[in-house]
Amino acid sequence: MRVPLIDWEPYAPLQPLHLDWLARAGVEVAVLRLDLIDPLVSGNKWFKLHQPLRAAHAAGAHGLISLGGAHSNHLHALAAAGKRFGFTTVGLLRGHPQETPTTRDLQDFGMHLHWLGFAGYRARHAPDFWRPWQAQYPQLQAVPEGGASLAGAQGCSPLVKQVREQVAALGWADYDAWWLAAGTGTTLAGLVLAEAGQRRVYGAMAVPEDHGVAPTVRALLQQAGSPVGDYQLIEASRGGFARVDEALLAFIRRSELDSGVPLEPLYTGKALLALKEAVDAGQVGRGMRVVFVHTGGLQGRRGFAPAV
Repeated sequence: MRVPLIDWEPYAPLQPLHLDWLARAGVEVAVLRLDLIDPLVSGNKWFKLHQPLRAAHAAGAHGLISLGGAHSNHLHALAAAGKRFGFTTVGLLRGHPQETPTTRDLQDFGMHLHWLGFAGYRARHAPDFWRPWQAQYPQLQAVPEGGASLAGAQGCSPLVKQVREQVAALGWADYDAWWLAAGTGTTLAGLVLAEAGQRRVYGAMAVPEDHGVAPTVRALLQQAGSPVGDYQLIEASRGGFARVDEALLAFIRRSELDSGVPLEPLYTGKALLALKEAVDAGQVGRGMRVVFVHTGGLQGRRGFAPAV
């Protein structure tokens, strides 16, 4: 069955973030709550999927095939969207078969899973990687890991419009910058393109530098014809992707108690802690108004319970 034309355009609320360390520093932060757009198809992942799904519909494809790990928010959102809107999904997973809350959901949502091992997954950037999968699934369109494509980035551009329409309700005349977690850099690139140099976009990298966030962002901006953008990448991985420590977990617990905003330790928790460190260091100064993007991914908390 052909991928349907999906016109769902969820709207995320923009809410003030009340934390003592922000008040002491004289910095105002509002959270764009992408985690609230839907219970399952949550966060920035839907925005990165929107345009690839439109392209799949136009091509007459029956669904999408993509990649991720055993806790992948991207695959989780893709599988949930496939179940809700009625299209086929296939996931190519890193490593060897294992059961996690996420992989159980993927199967419950009807996604077909293939485990590639670690060497097989590392080959995902090879020029001929997709050839056997396209032969096996000729009716599906491939989406890069994490939705990292120009179409994925452009799908995130409407977030800028959503924020601009809501800042007045906060009593803000304007805002100065964006702050968000970066796993592939795709959402960041979309915001940079939409802002067109008007405001800086800070990306707190939830992965080490060798995961390629910086070259991905540069490539996406180059593809869009905008090789220069106002953005800054900040190391926030705390030693590696999915690496957590007690200081991070304690910060998340305290922040949730004080603000009422749920976080998870892979992306949003690390991004908010990186913002605190930047505020403490004076890199985000008094009087600044910052939009913090809550990129969702709360389903990933299950892999860390009851620590978080």
